[in-house]
Amino acid sequence: MSRAIVIHETGGPEVLRYEDVEVGKPGHGEVRLRQSLIGVNFIDIYYRSGLYQLPLPLIPGFEGIGRIEAMGPGVTDFKLGDRVCYGNGPIGGYAEERLIPAAKIVKVPPQLKDEQIAGMMLRGLTVWFLLRSLHELKAGETVLFHAAAGGVGTIFCQWARHIGATVIGTVGSEQKAKVARDCGCAHTILYKSEDWVAKVRALTNGKGVSAVYDGVGKDTFMGSLDCLKPRGIMVTFGNASGPARAIEPSVLAAKGSLFLTRPRMNDYFETREEYVQACNELFDMMLRGIVKADVGQSYGLTQAAHAHSDLESRSTTGPTTLAV
Repeated sequence: MSRAIVIHETGGPEVLRYEDVEVGKPGHGEVRLRQSLIGVNFIDIYYRSGLYQLPLPLIPGFEGIGRIEAMGPGVTDFKLGDRVCYGNGPIGGYAEERLIPAAKIVKVPPQLKDEQIAGMMLRGLTVWFLLRSLHELKAGETVLFHAAAGGVGTIFCQWARHIGATVIGTVGSEQKAKVARDCGCAHTILYKSEDWVAKVRALTNGKGVSAVYDGVGKDTFMGSLDCLKPRGIMVTFGNASGPARAIEPSVLAAKGSLFLTRPRMNDYFETREEYVQACNELFDMMLRGIVKADVGQSYGLTQAAHAHSDLESRSTTGPTTLAV
């Protein structure tokens, strides 16, 4: 018997239960992975709370790292004992052991430690599709990124700095402002005490930014539209403060013929080749020291509820992981 965090009903962190689970043997094209570290992300909170819905019970979690301990028929690219990771699901990560399609895992370069990878994959792959695929960020562009000191934001700022783009980042405290600046954020705005829309306009000489990356949702959505220059793109990719309000398409026209997208990662990794390319580019950025993996905070698997509470209260900096 293995152990996992199971959700039987949606709600607060208290619904995360540490239980015995039957893992079973891997089927065709699957491997059984014994995990060492598991990433914790806001999407896990969305499924726990019921904002996003799947049939219950379920085991949350979309990223982790470990070693292959069994392989099903049809698995040819791996061998027993390989150290592998995943960052795009499928759901089921909060577990000591799990079954996962071999198509969803990649080998980890030996130079990278488990602690560097565990909380990096989902965030790193998110950043990859945000600035390499959805909107190819170019040198000289100025963009706004909300929660710039968070797990996704710190990676984005480092990668964008390497590209030569200028990032304006909103943060919740002076401490987080320093974290964001150290990662390459050119300008930080304390959104709780400053008029961040006016500040963005001032920093861009009234022109606005070419793109806004908004993982906060309800609290920042409308203001973000006012930060964009004509034909700018609004990327709403998360709901940390709740879902963004519905708007009429005419609002986008009135504010400058804006583009609006609500992307899903899976739509940017439709093939194994795309997924492997993104992982390899992320690994390359890490190996070259362009993107540095902040270890952040780690909890035991049994402390998953505590980890969720801290993440929801925005008291964390960088990635959050669960140790098995």
